[in-house]
Amino acid sequence: MSDVVTKAADARPREYSGVTFELLAVGDESMVTKMLYEAGDAVRPHSHPNEQSGYVVSGRYRLVVEGAEEVLEAGDSYAIPEGVEHELEALESGEVIDVFVPPREEYR
Repeated sequence: MSDVVTKAADARPREYSGVTFELLAVGDESMVTKMLYEAGDAVRPHSHPNEQSGYVVSGRYRLVVEGAEEVLEAGDSYAIPEGVEHELEALESGEVIDVFVPPREEYR
């Protein structure tokens, strides 16, 4: 079952665009990550060919999607369609679970 299950001990920290994350489950059609944000981390405006859905486990974040701004806190979630510009700023340190469809090749 090593292709199906990712044990916590095997979820090694990685970094992309200055943000640390753990690559969790990766399937043929989807990818799950745990983003480990520090207060002040900022993800510049960008878009990608992946749909991105997320769940805020802890912390506070300013999410801007196509110019519309929301402050997210623990328990909030979001879905960003593929190709849509978005950005994020960590107002407080915390963790966010993100799911990408299809998997983001640059995260592997």
